[in-house]
Amino acid sequence: MPVRLSRMERREKTRQDLLTAAETCFVTRGFHATSVDEVAERAGYTKGAVYSNFASKEDLFFGVYQRRIDHVLTDVVPGLRQAGAARAFDSLATGTIQRRDSDDGWLAVFFEFWAHVLRHPELRARFAESHIRFLEPLTDGVRQLAAERGRSLPSDVTPLQVALAWNAMEVGLGLERLTQPQDVDVELARRMCWLLLDAVIGAALPAASSDGKQKSRSTR
Repeated sequence: MPVRLSRMERREKTRQDLLTAAETCFVTRGFHATSVDEVAERAGYTKGAVYSNFASKEDLFFGVYQRRIDHVLTDVVPGLRQAGAARAFDSLATGTIQRRDSDDGWLAVFFEFWAHVLRHPELRARFAESHIRFLEPLTDGVRQLAAERGRSLPSDVTPLQVALAWNAMEVGLGLERLTQPQDVDVELARRMCWLLLDAVIGAALPAASSDGKQKSRSTR
Protein backbone atom coordinates (compact mmCIF):
# COMPACT_ATOMS: atom_id res chain seq x y z
CA MET A 1 0.00 0.00 0.00
CA PRO A 2 1.47 3.38 -1.01
CA VAL A 3 2.71 5.57 1.82
CA ARG A 4 0.62 8.70 2.17
CA LEU A 5 2.81 11.78 2.30
CA SER A 6 2.06 14.82 4.39
CA ARG A 7 1.56 18.17 2.69
CA MET A 8 5.07 19.25 3.66
CA GLU A 9 6.54 15.99 2.37
CA ARG A 10 4.68 16.34 -0.94
CA ARG A 11 5.96 19.89 -1.31
CA GLU A 12 9.53 18.80 -0.63
CA LYS A 13 9.20 15.91 -3.11
CA THR A 14 7.94 18.34 -5.75
CA ARG A 15 10.86 20.66 -5.04
CA GLN A 16 13.41 17.85 -5.32
CA ASP A 17 11.81 16.51 -8.52
CA LEU A 18 12.02 19.98 -10.04
CA LEU A 19 15.67 20.39 -8.99
CA THR A 20 16.57 17.02 -10.50
CA ALA A 21 14.84 17.90 -13.76
CA ALA A 22 16.42 21.36 -13.80
CA GLU A 23 19.91 19.98 -13.24
CA THR A 24 19.47 17.55 -16.13
CA CYS A 25 18.26 20.34 -18.41
CA PHE A 26 20.96 22.81 -17.36
CA VAL A 27 23.75 20.27 -17.75
CA THR A 28 22.61 19.03 -21.16
CA ARG A 29 21.34 22.29 -22.70
CA GLY A 30 22.87 25.14 -20.74
CA PHE A 31 21.35 27.83 -18.53
CA HIS A 32 20.10 30.24 -21.19
CA ALA A 33 18.83 27.52 -23.55
CA THR A 34 16.78 25.87 -20.80
CA SER A 35 13.25 27.16 -20.28
CA VAL A 36 11.06 26.89 -17.20
CA ASP A 37 8.49 25.08 -19.35
CA GLU A 38 11.07 22.46 -20.27
CA VAL A 39 11.95 21.88 -16.61
CA ALA A 40 8.29 21.52 -15.67
CA GLU A 41 7.62 19.07 -18.49
CA ARG A 42 10.64 16.93 -17.64
CA ALA A 43 9.67 16.83 -13.98
CA GLY A 44 6.04 16.01 -14.78
CA TYR A 45 4.59 19.16 -13.23
CA THR A 46 2.97 22.36 -14.43
CA LYS A 47 4.82 25.61 -14.96
CA GLY A 48 2.88 26.95 -11.99
CA ALA A 49 4.43 24.28 -9.78
CA VAL A 50 7.86 25.62 -10.71
CA TYR A 51 6.96 29.19 -9.80
CA SER A 52 5.30 28.13 -6.55
CA ASN A 53 8.67 26.75 -5.46
CA PHE A 54 11.14 29.04 -7.23
CA ALA A 55 10.90 32.75 -7.95
CA SER A 56 12.78 32.59 -11.26
CA LYS A 57 15.02 30.47 -13.43
CA GLU A 58 17.97 31.97 -11.59
CA ASP A 59 16.43 30.90 -8.28
CA LEU A 60 16.06 27.41 -9.73
CA PHE A 61 19.75 27.33 -10.68
CA PHE A 62 20.73 28.50 -7.21
CA GLY A 63 18.67 25.62 -5.83
CA VAL A 64 20.59 23.17 -8.00
CA TYR A 65 23.92 24.70 -6.96
CA GLN A 66 23.00 24.62 -3.26
CA ARG A 67 21.99 20.97 -3.52
CA ARG A 68 25.31 20.10 -5.11
CA ILE A 69 27.12 21.97 -2.33
CA ASP A 70 25.04 20.13 0.29
CA HIS A 71 26.08 16.83 -1.30
CA VAL A 72 29.76 17.77 -1.16
CA LEU A 73 29.56 18.97 2.45
CA THR A 74 27.55 15.95 3.63
CA ASP A 75 28.87 13.05 1.57
CA VAL A 76 32.36 14.05 0.41
CA VAL A 77 33.98 16.38 2.94
CA PRO A 78 33.78 14.08 6.01
CA GLY A 79 35.74 11.37 4.23
CA LEU A 80 38.32 13.84 2.98
CA ARG A 81 38.80 15.27 6.47
CA GLN A 82 39.32 11.81 7.84
CA ALA A 83 41.97 11.12 5.19
CA GLY A 84 43.97 14.21 6.17
CA ALA A 85 44.50 17.54 4.43
CA ALA A 86 47.28 16.42 2.07
CA ARG A 87 45.31 13.48 0.66
CA ALA A 88 42.15 15.59 0.54
CA PHE A 89 43.75 18.31 -1.59
CA ASP A 90 45.32 15.68 -3.84
CA SER A 91 41.95 13.99 -4.32
CA LEU A 92 40.16 17.28 -5.01
CA ALA A 93 42.79 18.40 -7.49
CA THR A 94 42.60 15.24 -9.55
CA GLY A 95 38.95 14.30 -9.03
CA THR A 96 37.43 16.64 -11.58
CA ILE A 97 39.90 15.53 -14.24
CA GLN A 98 39.13 11.89 -13.55
CA ARG A 99 35.37 12.56 -13.72
CA ARG A 100 35.64 14.52 -16.96
CA ASP A 101 32.75 12.85 -18.78
CA SER A 102 30.24 13.28 -15.95
CA ASP A 103 31.38 16.76 -14.91
CA ASP A 104 31.88 18.50 -18.26
CA GLY A 105 28.23 19.51 -18.59
CA TRP A 106 28.12 20.92 -15.08
CA LEU A 107 31.38 22.84 -15.55
CA ALA A 108 30.08 24.36 -18.76
CA VAL A 109 26.78 25.54 -17.28
CA PHE A 110 28.48 26.71 -14.08
CA PHE A 111 30.79 28.98 -16.09
CA GLU A 112 27.81 30.16 -18.12
CA PHE A 113 25.87 31.06 -14.99
CA TRP A 114 28.92 32.73 -13.43
CA ALA A 115 29.13 35.03 -16.48
CA HIS A 116 25.38 35.64 -16.18
CA VAL A 117 25.85 36.71 -12.55
CA LEU A 118 28.54 39.21 -13.55
CA ARG A 119 26.04 40.90 -15.87
CA HIS A 120 23.34 40.98 -13.19
CA PRO A 121 24.68 42.69 -10.05
CA GLU A 122 21.53 41.81 -8.09
CA LEU A 123 22.64 38.15 -8.17
CA ARG A 124 26.23 38.66 -7.05
CA ALA A 125 25.73 38.68 -3.28
CA ARG A 126 23.75 35.43 -3.36
CA PHE A 127 26.25 33.77 -5.65
CA ALA A 128 29.16 34.89 -3.46
CA GLU A 129 27.40 33.58 -0.35
CA SER A 130 26.94 30.16 -1.93
CA HIS A 131 30.49 30.16 -3.23
CA ILE A 132 31.98 31.00 0.17
CA ARG A 133 30.00 28.14 1.67
CA PHE A 134 31.53 25.83 -0.91
CA LEU A 135 35.00 27.17 -0.05
CA GLU A 136 34.67 26.70 3.72
CA PRO A 137 36.03 23.11 3.71
CA LEU A 138 38.95 24.26 1.53
CA THR A 139 39.68 27.05 4.00
CA ASP A 140 39.64 24.55 6.86
CA GLY A 141 41.88 22.29 4.79
CA VAL A 142 44.46 25.05 4.38
CA ARG A 143 44.59 25.50 8.16
CA GLN A 144 44.81 21.74 8.68
CA LEU A 145 47.60 21.32 6.11
CA ALA A 146 49.64 24.07 7.74
CA ALA A 147 49.15 22.43 11.13
CA GLU A 148 50.11 18.99 9.78
CA ARG A 149 53.30 20.50 8.39
CA GLY A 150 54.10 22.45 11.53
CA ARG A 151 53.90 25.69 9.56
CA SER A 152 52.13 29.04 9.83
CA LEU A 153 50.71 30.96 6.90
CA PRO A 154 52.47 34.16 5.85
CA SER A 155 51.13 37.17 7.75
CA ASP A 156 49.88 38.85 4.57
CA VAL A 157 47.55 36.06 3.45
CA THR A 158 44.54 34.43 5.09
CA PRO A 159 43.38 30.80 4.82
CA LEU A 160 40.35 31.97 2.83
CA GLN A 161 42.57 33.80 0.35
CA VAL A 162 44.68 30.69 -0.14
CA ALA A 163 41.51 28.64 -0.68
CA LEU A 164 40.22 31.23 -3.18
CA ALA A 165 43.49 31.17 -5.12
CA TRP A 166 43.64 27.37 -5.08
CA ASN A 167 40.04 27.06 -6.26
CA ALA A 168 40.55 29.72 -8.95
CA MET A 169 43.42 27.69 -10.34
CA GLU A 170 41.34 24.52 -10.30
CA VAL A 171 38.40 26.27 -11.95
CA GLY A 172 40.75 27.67 -14.58
CA LEU A 173 42.18 24.25 -15.30
CA GLY A 174 38.66 22.90 -15.59
CA LEU A 175 37.80 25.59 -18.11
CA GLU A 176 40.92 24.90 -20.16
CA ARG A 177 40.22 21.17 -20.06
CA LEU A 178 36.87 21.66 -21.76
CA THR A 179 38.66 22.72 -24.94
CA GLN A 180 42.15 21.21 -24.45
CA PRO A 181 41.65 17.86 -22.72
CA GLN A 182 44.85 16.48 -24.22
CA ASP A 183 46.92 19.05 -22.28
CA VAL A 184 45.08 19.17 -18.95
CA ASP A 185 45.49 15.80 -17.28
CA VAL A 186 45.66 14.41 -13.75
CA GLU A 187 49.39 14.97 -13.40
CA LEU A 188 49.13 18.63 -14.38
CA ALA A 189 46.28 19.16 -11.92
CA ARG A 190 48.25 17.51 -9.13
CA ARG A 191 51.46 19.38 -9.96
CA MET A 192 49.82 22.80 -10.00
CA CYS A 193 47.91 22.04 -6.79
CA TRP A 194 51.10 21.39 -4.87
CA LEU A 195 53.13 24.13 -6.48
CA LEU A 196 50.67 26.64 -5.04
CA LEU A 197 50.25 25.06 -1.61
CA ASP A 198 53.97 24.34 -1.15
CA ALA A 199 54.82 27.91 -2.14
CA VAL A 200 52.39 29.47 0.32
CA ILE A 201 52.60 27.07 3.25
CA GLY A 202 56.05 25.59 2.80
CA ALA A 203 57.22 22.01 3.03
CA ALA A 204 56.74 20.00 6.20
CA LEU A 205 59.25 20.71 8.93
CA PRO A 206 61.58 17.76 9.57
CA ALA A 207 60.49 15.54 12.44
CA ALA A 208 62.92 14.65 15.19
CA SER A 209 63.96 10.98 15.37
CA SER A 210 64.31 9.06 18.61
CA ASP A 211 68.04 9.88 18.76
CA GLY A 212 67.33 13.60 18.52
CA LYS A 213 68.44 13.96 14.90
CA GLN A 214 66.22 15.54 12.28
CA LYS A 215 64.71 13.43 9.55
CA SER A 216 62.54 14.40 6.62
CA ARG A 217 58.80 13.96 6.89
CA SER A 218 56.76 13.09 3.83
CA THR A 219 53.45 14.88 3.40
CA ARG A 220 52.07 12.87 0.50
